[in-house]
Amino acid sequence: MHNNNKELTLSAPLSGPVLTLAKVPDAVFASGAMGDGIAIDPLNDTLYSPCAGVVIHVARTGHALTVRADNGAEILLHLGLDTVELQGEGFSMLVKEGVRVSAGQPLLRYDLDKVGRQCKSLVSLLILTNSSDFQARPITLKNVKVGEPLLHIVARQNTAVNANEQTGPEVHGHVRVAHRGGLHARPAALIRQTAQGFKSQSQLHFAGKTAPCNSLIGLMGLAVGEQDEVQVSCQGVDAQAALQALLGALSTALPEDHHVAAPVVIAPRNRPAEAGVLHGVCAAPGLVGGPLFRLNAISLPPDSGDHDPARQQQALDAALDQVRREIDGTLAQARKQRNNDEEAIFAAHLALLEDPALLDAAQQSIARGCAATHAWSQSIDVQCEVLQHTGSALLAERANDLRDLRQRVLRALLGEAWHYEVPTGAIVAAHELTPSDLLQLSAQGVAGLCMAEGGATSHVAILARGKGLPCLVAVGSTLLDQAQGLAVVLDADGGRLELKPAAERLADVRQIQLERQQRREAQQAQAHLPAHTRDGVSIEVAANVASSPEAADALANGADGVGLLRTEFLFVDRQTAPDEAEQRSAYQAVLDAMGDKSVIIRTIDVGGDKQLDYLPLPAEANPVLGLRGIRLAQARPEILDQQLRALLQTRPLHRCRILLPMVTEVDELLHIRQRVDALCIELGIAQRPEVGVMIEVPAAALLAEQLAEHADFLSIGTNDLSQYTLAMDRDHAGLAARVDSLHPALLRLIAQTCAGAAVHKRWVGVCGALASDPLATPVLIGLGVSELSVSPVQIGEIKDRVRQLDQAECQRQSRELLKLGSASAVRHACHQHWPLR
Repeated sequence: MHNNNKELTLSAPLSGPVLTLAKVPDAVFASGAMGDGIAIDPLNDTLYSPCAGVVIHVARTGHALTVRADNGAEILLHLGLDTVELQGEGFSMLVKEGVRVSAGQPLLRYDLDKVGRQCKSLVSLLILTNSSDFQARPITLKNVKVGEPLLHIVARQNTAVNANEQTGPEVHGHVRVAHRGGLHARPAALIRQTAQGFKSQSQLHFAGKTAPCNSLIGLMGLAVGEQDEVQVSCQGVDAQAALQALLGALSTALPEDHHVAAPVVIAPRNRPAEAGVLHGVCAAPGLVGGPLFRLNAISLPPDSGDHDPARQQQALDAALDQVRREIDGTLAQARKQRNNDEEAIFAAHLALLEDPALLDAAQQSIARGCAATHAWSQSIDVQCEVLQHTGSALLAERANDLRDLRQRVLRALLGEAWHYEVPTGAIVAAHELTPSDLLQLSAQGVAGLCMAEGGATSHVAILARGKGLPCLVAVGSTLLDQAQGLAVVLDADGGRLELKPAAERLADVRQIQLERQQRREAQQAQAHLPAHTRDGVSIEVAANVASSPEAADALANGADGVGLLRTEFLFVDRQTAPDEAEQRSAYQAVLDAMGDKSVIIRTIDVGGDKQLDYLPLPAEANPVLGLRGIRLAQARPEILDQQLRALLQTRPLHRCRILLPMVTEVDELLHIRQRVDALCIELGIAQRPEVGVMIEVPAAALLAEQLAEHADFLSIGTNDLSQYTLAMDRDHAGLAARVDSLHPALLRLIAQTCAGAAVHKRWVGVCGALASDPLATPVLIGLGVSELSVSPVQIGEIKDRVRQLDQAECQRQSRELLKLGSASAVRHACHQHWPLR
């Protein structure tokens, strides 16, 4: 064995015929997803160390271990295929984790006959798990004997730098993975994001396989299931902190997805065939009729294989940059609209686009003379194959996200405009749609979607539900044989695509659609009128906005005012803070856009998890519990002073109400009131604007009576109040489904807020997402809320809902809801008492 810090020769750990990885009968290993390496079909009964080093991982079932050589190369030795299922039977591990071993030292003995009879194959693997830092070059592909030279390991150019950075002890930890469905795309993205927050190198070990925590595909390729036990290893200057953060991210119990699942109707394949009907699975509910329009994916001509690598790599890099910019734009829009599902999905896409497993494979193909288009396409195909052979249906569905990136990058490479010429009102049929396809089609006004493949938990299904587009998946390939323009009925609720609907059926579907449309139009026609309950109680329905164009849109939709102007829109995505004049102009534009109606303007709510480039703040272990909202004003008072000056100079000042975020005690409110008074004197302003407090932490709700003594109004931010009360991060991948603001604990805090405000005759509004939920409208009115600030498009719907209610009845029923034990129980009771039309 030769070892000079950079280069290393590995000796054969077993005797027998040598195979390349491509010939290994296992998709994950053969694809190279686990790293470069070699395989041996063993003839002996003992596995020996191929080099000197330290044992850094031993599989729980004793069939595999990982050795780190002195130059940093990490070598996974995996005896047989699918041997994890033997649960250690027939294996005898001779070393423990953490021990130093010499080259040629026996590591593992096994019963050749017993293991050979029970496992899929005895073919054993030597895998270089940190292939991003090292290359493996085979020395021989013939029969070898133990101790003979087998592989030459060479450090890649960046390895020396990385090795210097990763000094320090290595730490390990075990944990059970609590993510529902295991490590599929978004949980894997969460682990990757967590790892990237530290300087240390982190790896995840499972069933004898290892993946770097910065590789989304590597993590998904491990096929870690729910409640599987994994090991995390971290090495570097902040290894201990990285380890604790990763163990926490892996062990947080998560529901499956970043949404409340829609009811899924699975179409049994053994039910009697219906003439002219294709059956599938409901991914998003709804009933629509229209012409069928088939979409086809990009297909590539054969590749000559003789291209200039430098030119092709340049083309791929440019295409990747273009797609990154497109996704960044989608993310910015999703954040602006507070669309957590969309943001989470495309954040995972951005992570995939930077994944070393994809980029390295494409780069290697280009280096061999392959065209950039084919190199990228093949790289995606290999990883899709890996995910589809993990045995996890959920991971197989996530391959669709990779296919999305293939299409997007190919379009950029081919210069093809990303646009489908689809008629408005069409029902789109495709082999499988991607998330970016869906956003494009939704913007073009399609009526519904159906796919030959796909799943009800796919990212497309989540987005379709969010957009209100009926969607049917797993319809089968017959779907793609249907004529273009065929009149069909998509009954997603029933899992049916009706290919030959009678004229009466089409008429009925059109009537149902018409009634829904008429209801929306009737709501819109009444949207500009005040909303009163049946017993005459007035409820103000205002809008949440983030700019003057949005305010104008809200007024056009019938808003009674602006219940929340998020001023962050002025401060983000720029290199310097807006000055006082720019702020005053922006706030005045919102007031002007709202005619004679009042505007509630929340002071800047950044810090913690919402960082500004020009406002460096210390990194925080728990950003949502850190320096944010009004606390930022305490750390940087000049920022709030400048904003208050701008607000105080808007006209007329009585229509400008100031709202303070993240208040937890009365002294904070009094301090800001004193600043407002001092600034009014400084500016020569006699009038004082109304100042309100956001109720978004439990402390504020519990102190509502004391706060209301000094505040002009209270506004409940149910999004933050939910996460702080339930101790669940609403931006945590998957947890948002359980952050339900109709939880009885939340309702109790809302009730206490309203009761405290009533003591001082102050009004209470709700500006969080709960205000936009029609199911919650009677509950909030019953608890004492008199203002609802909602998404502009929902103003007509929420006003219509208010007019159907009796406040006294809402009060009686809401008191009973406070006694229930869960959010689901509250939702069920709401459906019983106040059914939605």
